[in-house]
Amino acid sequence: MAKPTCIELPSGENLPILYEDRSVLAIDKPAGWMLVPFSWQKTNRNLQAALTSSIAAGDFWARSRNLRFLRFVHRLDAETTGILLLAKSQGALKTYSALFEERHMEKRYLAVVAGVPKQKEWTCRVRLAPDPAEHGKMRVDQRHGKEAETSFRVLAAQERTALLEARPRTGRTHQIRVHLAESGCPVMGDELYGKGSARNPPLGLRAVGLAYSDPFSRKHVSIHAPTEAFLNQFGFSGFRQERGEGKKMEAKR
Repeated sequence: MAKPTCIELPSGENLPILYEDRSVLAIDKPAGWMLVPFSWQKTNRNLQAALTSSIAAGDFWARSRNLRFLRFVHRLDAETTGILLLAKSQGALKTYSALFEERHMEKRYLAVVAGVPKQKEWTCRVRLAPDPAEHGKMRVDQRHGKEAETSFRVLAAQERTALLEARPRTGRTHQIRVHLAESGCPVMGDELYGKGSARNPPLGLRAVGLAYSDPFSRKHVSIHAPTEAFLNQFGFSGFRQERGEGKKMEAKR
């Protein structure tokens, strides 16, 4: 019997599997799921707890793979959607975590921002640190903050919004969101760093590309998340992204 192509949670939600090999599994994370330790029970949207419970219950998606362990390797903000890499063993978790820490992962996001940037391409390198005035928020701190670097490129623009490609070199908390707010074009729907309101659209940030050299086979791995629904949601339905590393993109007129 074929293995399910989705992780089927007891809640009824299906998480599409974008890539899988012997060591890792990549899913398309929907908005609203928090990436916190299994023991953190302050929310019923703890993705790690949901995955662990489903495996322990012997749900078919896990049983068909003989899975006993699955742990997120990196983090996405709760409202950010897209590629999330999960390790199938403690050894894989350690190895792939090192790839992220040593900056051997090529990460690519699509961001829809309020306003149209003056520059077509730029790199933001402002340092970031936790905001002591508000728990869970980051701020620019050039003196005491940690190094943070993100490259941006405008892909398409409308009157009041723009579609950007973001390539973070580092992986600080809320890095893309703070860097875009600092650049004067906050992510759409960002209540923390933008002009938030209860009527905001969903967060306009999606992880669409992850590429790396497999640490065991040395083969190049390139994982892609679908973009059509995200683009339609924010009014960029006429924009077409060609499959690949995002280097060739065009807007239909």
